[in-house]
Amino acid sequence: MELFPAIDLRGGQVVRLHQGDYGKMTVYSSSPTEVARDFLAQGARNLHVVDLDGAKDGALSNYDSICDILRVGGLSVQVGGGIRDEERIRRYLDLGVDRVILGTAALDRPFLAKMLAKFGSHIAVGVDARDGRMAVRGWLEISDVDSVQFCRDLAGMGVATIIYTDIARDGAMSGTNLELYRQLKQDVSCRIIASGGVSFEREITELTSIGMYGAIIGKALYTGAIDLRRAIGLADAEVCV
Repeated sequence: MELFPAIDLRGGQVVRLHQGDYGKMTVYSSSPTEVARDFLAQGARNLHVVDLDGAKDGALSNYDSICDILRVGGLSVQVGGGIRDEERIRRYLDLGVDRVILGTAALDRPFLAKMLAKFGSHIAVGVDARDGRMAVRGWLEISDVDSVQFCRDLAGMGVATIIYTDIARDGAMSGTNLELYRQLKQDVSCRIIASGGVSFEREITELTSIGMYGAIIGKALYTGAIDLRRAIGLADAEVCV
């Protein structure tokens, strides 16, 4: 299983939100590039980057920080947050981003189909859910779209990768929603990246055994609850079993 250490950006700083609440934000670093270099030094192969300002208001407030992160090199980077048109998709891909994550924009199915036709597996969809319903616009609004059914529909459209976040678990350090990921693995044919609340080493082992393509780890890395080098070793060892 691939692990994706997370860098969430707000105002050029590395932060974490509690359950997506912009009013409950902890700043962990003023240097995103230093954080990326540290993850790389610990053996990371991938990086999950979110522009929280972009997710909230659609602005490119953290574009320069993302450029700096990409200059670190040696990491496969996926980026999300406020990506709602083709121009921004192209801009990130031209920078060297490997996957662009569509969230709110993916609800526009004709637009999503067009972007899939143009960019294929470089497009991932972020399904962020609270109580089983899709959250949009930086998690500030809850739609009436059933999140699991939406994942089934995405697979039918040819989406290669879904990043599913259970908002209630995100940043809470109470564990991730393993039952949900078991259901998704049974119901959805594309690659699933688990996100939200991964807090314990045993969850890495469990997510790997379920068959998740990847898992995003955020707050647990910043607090020291999970050691990244050890976590990567566990995920890789499980793959070899």
